[in-house]
Amino acid sequence: MSRRLELTVTPDLAGIKVDTLLRKRLGLSGTVVKRIKWLEDGILVDGLRVHTDFRPAAGQVLSARLSDPERNSGIIPAPGPLDIVYEDEDLVVLNKAPKVSVHPGPGHYDDTLGNFLVDHYEKTGQEADFHPVHRLDRGTSGLLVAAKHPHAQEVLKKQLHTEEFHRVYLAVCEGVPEPSAGVIDAPLGPRPGSLMEQMVRPDGKPARTKYGVLRRWGNRALVSLELETGRTHQIRVHMAHIGCPLVGDFLYGTENQELIGRPALHSGYLSFLHPITREKLRFSVPLPEDMVRLKL
Repeated sequence: MSRRLELTVTPDLAGIKVDTLLRKRLGLSGTVVKRIKWLEDGILVDGLRVHTDFRPAAGQVLSARLSDPERNSGIIPAPGPLDIVYEDEDLVVLNKAPKVSVHPGPGHYDDTLGNFLVDHYEKTGQEADFHPVHRLDRGTSGLLVAAKHPHAQEVLKKQLHTEEFHRVYLAVCEGVPEPSAGVIDAPLGPRPGSLMEQMVRPDGKPARTKYGVLRRWGNRALVSLELETGRTHQIRVHMAHIGCPLVGDFLYGTENQELIGRPALHSGYLSFLHPITREKLRFSVPLPEDMVRLKL
């Protein structure tokens, strides 16, 4: 089944162009309207295809297709473990396991969340594709939201780094931050000569991370972190910058496979407004076992 939005034309909306109704009443962007108007069943009035300059009468039903009739991501479906926290016809919220990549790429063509989700959609007969809203590093665990169609992705991406889209990360770090709560405000940019490493540099892009110590034991601390910007490796670089690198961070701290096989970072809380209903959705997941062990 395709995902569609419908609008029954009321007397005050009668005679208004379909293009205006799609944008102003159904909230579709110009990009989405341009995409669906070429589809056979992209824009319908009372079940019949119409152009965007059509002016429906009162009582008629305008319908717009949101889902893609064909998957355009090119992602190969492949079976794999999925911890689905929430799912509806517009989006899915996942609890990502550590050491799983989000997007296919070099060396990971068929073992990523994208592959697993497309396989899930195929097996459950869903007309959906992989439209990630944000990302987590391969080593980071926890909550991640992916849209099922371009409109939901577009709406959710606009919420990123606003009060509407709220994320709280949990990390175990070496050393205890002083003061116990604050904001790390340090611009970030690539480290010269490295393909992946970032660093604090005066000519970098603005980056702000809010932190708070939740618990300490010995020379380690459990810290909550909130991003005010979304730079690559932001939490990891900022925590190392204040002298408290994440436990197990091979790039910005000290790798220790006996303690944990990844940087100790977890996306523990996520809230946002549903892209269609505007309902506030809230999710939380506990620390994974490998991070719990660090507190023993």
